[in-house]
Amino acid sequence: MNYYEYFSEIEERFSQRRGSILLLSTLDWALIETWREAGIPLEAVLRGIDNAFDKHDAKAHKAGARLRKVNGLAWCAQAVMQATEEMVEAATGSAPAKREPQESGFETDRVATYLERNAAAFNPQTSGAPFMAQSHRDMSGVTLPILANTAQRLNELAATMRSPQPLALDDLDRTLTVLEDKLFAALETSATEQQLVDLKAQADRELAPYRSRMSVAQLRQLQQQFLHKRLLELHNLPRLSLFYMGHEA
Repeated sequence: MNYYEYFSEIEERFSQRRGSILLLSTLDWALIETWREAGIPLEAVLRGIDNAFDKHDAKAHKAGARLRKVNGLAWCAQAVMQATEEMVEAATGSAPAKREPQESGFETDRVATYLERNAAAFNPQTSGAPFMAQSHRDMSGVTLPILANTAQRLNELAATMRSPQPLALDDLDRTLTVLEDKLFAALETSATEQQLVDLKAQADRELAPYRSRMSVAQLRQLQQQFLHKRLLELHNLPRLSLFYMGHEA
């Protein structure tokens, strides 16, 4: 399973159980990222979604009334964590299953093209997008060196992927994660106090209906993911992880 499939399977199951198509929000995207980064298996996420909706449907049937539609993936967060714990408990003491080698589904040339496209997005001289160039000019001097360094590193990684000895996808994505972490730190440093206050207030508003379903650690991680995604959107910058390669294909 590749990165894109993890997202698309969750999106499809949620839409199916909800009974109508609902575009996932920034909050939903951030939540899927936290699950993926935590190593939660897709099966556990799908089972949690099913369990959450099964309870919702049973409650509606018992009450003899139509309940309000579920309007966010975060509503299923508690059920997903419970399903994950149940899977871990069930696997305890069992013999390790033999796993077939996993294929990413991403050819090296396609990965290299993705890296080069993202490198261009960090360089206003090569991006070819006036609004993006303007966004770069509005950034502080703290951020501009990071953008240049990121573009250079992405081009180096692209060249490596086109070489006779390309990086393994797992190693490449870990490198991209490090680049993202450095970028997020620079974006937060260059943002104004009011920008950060406004973004955190927005995250709090969107998370409010789901606070009772999440742990403090989950909430903090989700708030951080939300903040990072919005900062990138403000500056028209792409995500770097291979997870997002599938959404642009």
